[in-house]
Amino acid sequence: MFAAVDVFYDEPQGLARAGCVLFDDPGADMAIEETVALASPIAPYEPGEFYRRELPPLEAVLLPRLDRIDTILIDGYVWLSKEGRPGLGWYVHQRFAVPVIGIAKTRFKDADKFADLVFRGSSKQPLYVTQTGYQGSAADLVAGMHGANRIPTLLRRVDSLARSGI
Repeated sequence: MFAAVDVFYDEPQGLARAGCVLFDDPGADMAIEETVALASPIAPYEPGEFYRRELPPLEAVLLPRLDRIDTILIDGYVWLSKEGRPGLGWYVHQRFAVPVIGIAKTRFKDADKFADLVFRGSSKQPLYVTQTGYQGSAADLVAGMHGANRIPTLLRRVDSLARSGI
């Protein structure tokens, strides 16, 4: 089972909302399960240590269903350099001991040197895909996900859940 997760920070309310969609087929257009979890208080943003802010909300949404999850898809990077500088996805992998695929929408410095670029739909903007622990091509998995646009259907859905709740 795949879990796609995303986190939205509601700074005025002092909470984070983590969305999660579970699906068993990357080509699926609908999730098997959708959920949102709240985490509060939220840690302040610290450059280079984003994972400290992101892990508590992800724990809130993933731990109750971790026994069903084989791979986690995150909005972000697993690696931040070709030398293996860890990104959020590496910390998620370490915390949950599950393969992680990072799918970033924005380019990090030199991302084209360490991430696979996946172009979807008619977009000229790539998705930046990194992975750890996943046995296969994460880039092929992302390229084959449902949806005709740059952002796959279920990744759009988890983003929406994190932003607005169920």
